[in-house]
Amino acid sequence: MCGICGILKIDSSASIHAGVIRAMADSIRHRGPDDEGYHVAGPVGLGFRRLSIIDLSTGHQPLSNEDGTVWIVFNGEIYNYQELRADLLKRGHIFKTKTDTEVIVHLYEEFGPDCLQKLRGMFAFAIWDSRTKTLLLARDRVGIKPLYYALTGESLVFASEIKAILADPSVDREMAPELIDRFLTFLYVPGEETLLKGVRKLAPGHYLLVKNGQITIRQYWDLNFAESFGEKSAAQAEEELLALLAETVRLHMIADVPVGVLLSGGVDSTGVLSLATRETDKRISSFTVGFCAGQVADERPYARLAAEKYGTDHHEITITPQDFAAFLPSYVWYMEEPVCEPPAIALYYVSKLARQHVAVLLSGEGGDEAFAGYSNYRNLLWLERMKRGGSLLNSALAGGMSVADSGFGLTKFRKYVPLMTERFPDYYYSRTSNPYLTTGNGLGTVYSAEFQSAINREHSVAPVRILQARMRGKDTLHTMLYIDTKTWLPDDLLIKADKMTMANSIELRVPLLDHKVLEFAASLPPRQKVNGRNTKYILKKALSQRIPHQIRDRKKAGFPVPYASWMRTELKDMVRDVLLDSKTCERGYFRRDAVEKLLAENSSGRDFSKEIFSLLSLELWQRTFIEGERVVL
Repeated sequence: MCGICGILKIDSSASIHAGVIRAMADSIRHRGPDDEGYHVAGPVGLGFRRLSIIDLSTGHQPLSNEDGTVWIVFNGEIYNYQELRADLLKRGHIFKTKTDTEVIVHLYEEFGPDCLQKLRGMFAFAIWDSRTKTLLLARDRVGIKPLYYALTGESLVFASEIKAILADPSVDREMAPELIDRFLTFLYVPGEETLLKGVRKLAPGHYLLVKNGQITIRQYWDLNFAESFGEKSAAQAEEELLALLAETVRLHMIADVPVGVLLSGGVDSTGVLSLATRETDKRISSFTVGFCAGQVADERPYARLAAEKYGTDHHEITITPQDFAAFLPSYVWYMEEPVCEPPAIALYYVSKLARQHVAVLLSGEGGDEAFAGYSNYRNLLWLERMKRGGSLLNSALAGGMSVADSGFGLTKFRKYVPLMTERFPDYYYSRTSNPYLTTGNGLGTVYSAEFQSAINREHSVAPVRILQARMRGKDTLHTMLYIDTKTWLPDDLLIKADKMTMANSIELRVPLLDHKVLEFAASLPPRQKVNGRNTKYILKKALSQRIPHQIRDRKKAGFPVPYASWMRTELKDMVRDVLLDSKTCERGYFRRDAVEKLLAENSSGRDFSKEIFSLLSLELWQRTFIEGERVVL
């Protein structure tokens, strides 16, 4: 795992300042503290920071082919590289290392951009072909590894992290205020834009090609759900799935350094651990996190149960409200994009603990998106079935849910009330049901009149609208899974996973997001994912003999963090100081009185913690990345 960066001058006669490339690489040293390397020649400069995982002695980058005409900087792991290497040797290629990086170079020589179809793994890389004066940027199918780029007018600048792009003085730090509404609609920023004007994300499953001053972006992979499901029995599907999971975990265990498992006490991470222990005769280390609060489910007893069953060397860490608050400025610095993801802070601390013992962690991330593990999927399937009862019944159900929310404080029903009258999948995008901010129906009251009038709502929701149109008329469950796999997964969960682990120079691997696992899941009928009240049905069935029943049968907790209660108690004053500070209010985006009311209602018992945390993250992000301030709370 590494950090990459580089600059290509569009005018091929221009040259690169080596000091800029070095400054870019230095800004992401945390991604690769073991080694650094640079290649600057003519219009291109490549920079690299290495975290040594495979072939520790000869994996230096940038790396070239035999005659030095093709150069690469690569972040990630290619799990089928040994198989690809054997084939390339038969084709006459000469290798000077045993790395997966060099495999990509020679694969590119054989197939050009089509080499991407042959790669199985997580990756973001840049290849400079000096023979054709071509730059290729590519990102893995799901977006496990990040890759950003910016056009300055004279250059294309790219990197694993935004801060490396900003180390190039030709890149402006300019806010894109129109993206604020997108962020506060989804509580993350889906799509290829970022809140920094001109800085973009290369979309998962895409590559970018620069040749003769022309930039081309193409999609090389998409997740396609089956329209019909053949005659395969449930027992056959379970057997095939278990074999596929065993294979992908085996491949993800390949490393020349110790590998551990991040345990949440749930089905996915326990399943990964159960399969990982079959692939090694060494004692595996496992890691989990807990909190100094009783307001959320404690995952640690279940993680201990899994650790005891599989004989791991188990480690735990406990986080206090003070730890949470102290890390907030660094959370914003490492995440680089405003994201309402408080569990990211917990992930940072448990990764920091793990780094004392291992360099690679396996995680169960992705099982919910592949196999429909969230209760939201089940609930919305039921909702759509109920709506078939007609408008009168719908009105009665909506009224009942409103009473449950306002009269009995059952806030979990709040987000479903407006959906009774909306058409699926039009409503399937907003992650917030807060009337103060945004909902699927429009803007709330927290925006200032001037800011509200300047918002283009269609632009805010455009990334998801495109996906909705693509799935129009398709199966309800598969539509939700497709949208989440293309948006929430890469632009929220995987950003968190990459940025927080790499902040501690540790590689996180996600076997359940192997593209072959995703494609297999997409080939299954909906009933094998959501079956009655049961979510993630086939995955639980396939792993049923490998997971303690206490873990398999318990209610999903979802990595809970007690930040909601902390923001009403220990962190209350800090939150008010930031959100009601004169600097914050003078930006003109939000009405001070509306923010005060939001904070007051949250303190009195209504839960607006996600929205408040989002406003807090947004303000700290502006101070950090636009104003260059070193924030201290």
